[in-house]
Formats: sequence, structure tokens, C-alpha cells
Amino acid sequence: MNRVNSIESYKEEAPTVVTIGTFDGVHIGHQKIVKRLINAGKLEGLKSVILTFFPHPRMVLQKDSSIKLINTIDERHAILDALGLDYLLIKKFTKAFSRLSAEDFVKQILVDKLHAKKVIIGYDHRFGRNRNANIDDLKRFGKAYNFEVEEISAQDINEVAVSSTKIRKALNEGDISKANTFLGYNFMITGRVVKGKGLGRQLGFPTANIKVEENYKLIPKYGSYIVSSTINNKTVFGMLNIGMNPTVAGNTESIEVHFFNFNKDIYNKTIQIDLYERIRDEQKFESVEALKNQLAKDRETALVYIAKHHVK
Repeated sequence: MNRVNSIESYKEEAPTVVTIGTFDGVHIGHQKIVKRLINAGKLEGLKSVILTFFPHPRMVLQKDSSIKLINTIDERHAILDALGLDYLLIKKFTKAFSRLSAEDFVKQILVDKLHAKKVIIGYDHRFGRNRNANIDDLKRFGKAYNFEVEEISAQDINEVAVSSTKIRKALNEGDISKANTFLGYNFMITGRVVKGKGLGRQLGFPTANIKVEENYKLIPKYGSYIVSSTINNKTVFGMLNIGMNPTVAGNTESIEVHFFNFNKDIYNKTIQIDLYERIRDEQKFESVEALKNQLAKDRETALVYIAKHHVK
């Protein structure tokens, strides 16, 4: 898949089939649309293009928006790449762009830049200045500019009763299994391994401290989770803690992963952590010894889960 980080950098001259949207999470509903897009491209000899926006429009248009995204832009790229898309085109979303009229958007971007011959879009999609244009307007533009519009019906969309909003809610509640069901893959946290205070090692549970560079990335509810990472082409399981470390008077949020049967130096490596299941809420224990006992129980819970769900 080719990733293009601006409209100006898109140089493909071949005709395209296009869909438009933020696609945060690339969940099972999104995947249905993407597969339809890719199949249409193959059948009709068109390059498949997703035109997506970053930052999320709500981040730009609602200054007080506290929206966090399910995926970083790199995570979204990786998921779409695996589906077999030809082009991911990332349009920087700005206030100036939001004021572009619907027809100017169609003419300047879909027609002149992307050479669209087909646009696949949801029945309820709105676009253009103040989002005042709808699917009927797009069909009208299609006739004027010689491209076909394929409508994704309400039935098709509602059949997959899932949305990015529902997934964000599940993650904020710590319901990883529900989020993963909606996503169709394991929710991931990607970050760089940085030096911590070494408290985990003192407790007998050495941890890798994860720094997530993107402040817009949604971090799930505080607590402990069963996880895995692929390190040096090998799957390593472990348990992740997200929170403030209240037992040892922590005062900043930390994301720490303890890998089982693993003792390699991974400082400064960027790793992806896949979350499977939540073990428990974050707790403040009466003593460090009580915390150590709970971590041992957490490890046992995780190992039982892994043995049951990930038989090698």
C-alpha cells in the first residue's frame, strides 16, 4: 500500500475508486467498506483509495474537544495495509479546508486530483462547507463530472451494529473484550520503551515502561491487562499495568508491561502491545508485600488465560 501524506504529493494518474472518512479504529464496519472498495477496484481496473483526514475534524472544529483516537495514524496505516488497499491518502484537516464548498471538494480533489471514476459512500455521509451536502448531491456531481456513486445502504451499515464511538466507550470502561469484538482485531498500544524507576524489578516483576508519543491516542481505563507483543519475530506474552502506581505514591500516569519468560534489552525500541483481556482495576495496596502478592495472582490469571486461548 502507498501512503501519501498530502493531496499535493499524490501523483497517481490512473483512475480510482474512492471512499472517504476518518476510519478511526478501522473496525468491522469499516473493514466491510474497505473490502468492498478493494473488490470494486479489482473488478473495474481502478486503484483503490481511502481519503482520510488528520487531525480528526472534531479536534480542529471544536477547540474544547477531548476526543481521543482508537488508532494513531501509523496504526491505522498498518491495519489498512494488511487489507490490501492501494492508496491511503491523508488530507490535513484545517479550518480553511472545512470551508471548501461541496462542489469545489468534488472538482478539485475527487475529480482533478484523484481521477475518481467511482465513489463508494454511506447513505448518511455529509460533506462540504458546514457538512451541507449529502449523498443526493454527490450523485448529482457524479453525473456532472462523470463518476459513479455507489451507496452503502442503511441496512448494510446498521447490520454491523458498531461505531468508533461505541469502541471508545468500551475502552474507557476497560471492556477490552467488547472493544476487540467490535474492532475485529486486538486493540493495540504502540510506544517506545523508556527508562523507569526500576520499581518493578525490585518487586520481582521487571517492567518495560512504554512512552506513547501521540497525545491523541486513547489509553484504556486504569488497571491490569493480559497482553502480547512481537519482539524479534517472536510472540511474547505478559501483563500490562496502566495507572498512577498509588501503592508507591506515584504521581504520573505510567504504562508498564511485564513480559513472561523474557529477559532481553529492549530500551529505546518501539513496540506494539496487543491487549486481550482485563484482569482488574488499579488498586492501592496496604503494603508493597500485598502488591507483590497481587502481581503473582495476576500473573497466574494471565497464564491460565493464555494457556486456554493461545495454545501453541
